[in-house]
Amino acid sequence: MTSTATAAAVSKNFGAYQDAAVRDPVIITKNGRPRTVLIAYEDYMRLTRRDRRVELTSSLSDNDLAAIEASEMDDGLDHLNAELTGKHAAD
Repeated sequence: MTSTATAAAVSKNFGAYQDAAVRDPVIITKNGRPRTVLIAYEDYMRLTRRDRRVELTSSLSDNDLAAIEASEMDDGLDHLNAELTGKHAAD
């Protein structure tokens, strides 16, 4: 479960929050607003591997656009659509 702490609290007891972040992300607030998140290195690496290359559709040919429009998602990949909408596949 994600926890929340003030920047001042994290500054005073960084080691404890660092240990907590290995288990679950720690949201660090400043002036009552979420500002940063402290996460485990493994989680950071997992997130960076998920970076995707983005291209403008204007750089695609008409044939490429037609192929994309005609494509269909394979069964069992609804979880990928959920990433786009922020909803779980079962929602």
